[in-house]
Amino acid sequence: MGADLAREPLRQAQPPRGLRGRPGPAVKPTLRYERRLLREGRTHLACLDEVGRGALSGPVSIGAVLISLETRTAPQGVRDSKLLTPAARLRLVPRIQRWALAYGVGHASSAEIDEFGIMAALRLAGQRALGRLGTLPDLVLLDGNHDYLTPPEQLSLLPEPGLETVMPPVVTQIKADMTCAAVAAASVLAKTERDALMIALDREHPGYGWSENKGYSAPEHIAALAQLGPSPQHRVSWRLPGVEAERPLDSALTAAVKEAL
Repeated sequence: MGADLAREPLRQAQPPRGLRGRPGPAVKPTLRYERRLLREGRTHLACLDEVGRGALSGPVSIGAVLISLETRTAPQGVRDSKLLTPAARLRLVPRIQRWALAYGVGHASSAEIDEFGIMAALRLAGQRALGRLGTLPDLVLLDGNHDYLTPPEQLSLLPEPGLETVMPPVVTQIKADMTCAAVAAASVLAKTERDALMIALDREHPGYGWSENKGYSAPEHIAALAQLGPSPQHRVSWRLPGVEAERPLDSALTAAVKEAL
């Protein structure tokens, strides 16, 4: 990647014409916007989407799909993962993996979310997903309107060993998971892998219903938090519903006050 491209300023992508509102489920995602970006002189485009950002427990996960201008139309049935049944998502995974030039899913644990905050955790998960592609893309397309991938200049948290330290430029696209087929494919990979992790964690920490709610704030999850308290997989830096115990920072302050008295 050339120096000029590495310094390309962040810009906010505009939704494709006719899709400036929230598209409905009937809208079929295409590669139209991704190909437009590639025709601007780029060779490889990485398309990313995240899942688990709003969960109370478990990791935040980001899927990444690498494409080029030669990449053919996405497999039939690819949609934003939220619009698909679990069975449909599982059927799509091997087809997406064969279709993409490369793919990967990165995770940041609940402990990392507690230690660094959700934005830095998203950055770590995204870096890990890009690291699994084997090729540094010329550009990254993110779903949403915020670039969580590019480290702030004052950031002291560096990528873990083995991750790319030079990040490609990033463009964001609101509702890209609904309109951009490669982003939708990335969302399917991230969702299926995170769901499998939550099902495995449910066996280690039974009682919270993670096999069904995947760590989100479903009624049975909130009730279990009130009864059992948080597990090691909960994001204890958050204000967890049903949990009245002091947060870690509150506990540290309380201990310091007691020691001073």
